[in-house]
Amino acid sequence: MLRKFRFIYNFQLLIPIAATLLLAACSGDDGNSAAPARQASSAPTASDNENAIDLIVAGKYVVTMDAAGTVIVDGAVAVDDGVILAVGPATDIDAQYVAKERLDSESRVVMPGLINGHSHAAMTLLRGVADDLALMDWLNNYIFPAEVEFVDAEFVRIGTELACWEMIRGGTTTFVDMYYYSDTIAEVVERCGMRALISTTVIGQRSPDAEGAGDGIEKGLAFINRWKDRNSRITPIFGPHANYTLNAEQLQATRAAANQAGVGISIHLSESPYELQYSKDNYGGTSIAFFDSIGFFDGPTIGAHVVWPTADEIPILAERQVGVIHNPTSNMKIASGIAPVTEMLNAGVRVGLGTDGAASNNDLDMWEEMRLASFLQKVDRMDPEALSAETVLTMATRGGAEAIGLAGRTGELRPGLRADLIQVSFDDVHFVPTFDVISHLVFVADEQDVVATVVDGAILMRDGQFLTLDTARIKREATALAARIQQALSERNSGD
Repeated sequence: MLRKFRFIYNFQLLIPIAATLLLAACSGDDGNSAAPARQASSAPTASDNENAIDLIVAGKYVVTMDAAGTVIVDGAVAVDDGVILAVGPATDIDAQYVAKERLDSESRVVMPGLINGHSHAAMTLLRGVADDLALMDWLNNYIFPAEVEFVDAEFVRIGTELACWEMIRGGTTTFVDMYYYSDTIAEVVERCGMRALISTTVIGQRSPDAEGAGDGIEKGLAFINRWKDRNSRITPIFGPHANYTLNAEQLQATRAAANQAGVGISIHLSESPYELQYSKDNYGGTSIAFFDSIGFFDGPTIGAHVVWPTADEIPILAERQVGVIHNPTSNMKIASGIAPVTEMLNAGVRVGLGTDGAASNNDLDMWEEMRLASFLQKVDRMDPEALSAETVLTMATRGGAEAIGLAGRTGELRPGLRADLIQVSFDDVHFVPTFDVISHLVFVADEQDVVATVVDGAILMRDGQFLTLDTARIKREATALAARIQQALSERNSGD
């Protein structure tokens, strides 16, 4: 139905396009002159109206990502006090509202910000440290030792700032993070203006900020109590690592603590063949069945990866309302496998997208995740219709919000939701011609095409200029810290 709607929508666009081309030919326009600026509105300016709203964001297309798949040509979004007031034709919005600020362009697409459902933000500082390795070799022999040696609050602050810079640049407005020094992560997010679910890590071994699982749970509860009602953009949750780094009792204790605090959980789930075999050997069944048997899903749960669910386990995910986060780039790079995304969606599982950490990706580019997610399903099923552009864009926006528990708060453009939105410029040559705006967003656009990022009604980036981050300082500090890490690694390796 949505595909038919979009075809009719694009067919109707041919009429004004043809008229424009005919007019240009009659006037002798060679096509190289700049497009005329949009005629200024006759409405009063913000300075004339003390009741002006905060912001209007307009564009050639407004892709709402609502359930009806509404796309508005020459549309706009009205925002006040962080909330979307109205979405509609720009003429209607301008007639009804006057704004203190405006983001406008004839060649821009306005759409919801992207939702990165699984990340380890501070691991931007370990980008490229250990590549071309299997998951357990990568974790046990490189990442875990490096974290024990190098990760402290300063590392997490700089690495998270670097990640926020990269995500804002690429149009990500919300992310789910799992790492250490959760207070430091939350402080960075509070300053930079993004929206985040911050998982306080619980792992059954000594980590950079805890002595073990029990200490991790205790410190996690304290973190959650400090941040639960402090900032509406920050949601503190628990992040037990996996069933191969925590035993059944530790996992049950983490779920009990999360339920006690009234928060959710994010966990690596059914990620690799190793995990499945470990679960069979130690718990007598595959991962998802094991988690279900101990009541782990008796509360909001975000499952990262979910590459190897069995046919019997997929209905469990749907019934227990587990939000699944598909991480195609990381899954490919570590050779974890191809997740059965199509089967999970058909079964009613809530599925979003994520990048994982930059140490296993090696970037935080959600546009790349969309393309690869679609292409992987097509080639795996040998079906070019699998995971269409509409479906995968939904996974990165409204579907991602549903998967992480923020449905009805963000992920689409409709009145009453928080104003998390972006502008994507269609000026680049790879958008010429534009027959299908949804197709181009998924199969053509990349992070360099994002020109404005707004979260909770606040502009974080305008025309590539960052308003909440000192990028020069972040780059300087990240480069200096990386040099220290490189020197330490070189000295360690030379002594082997």
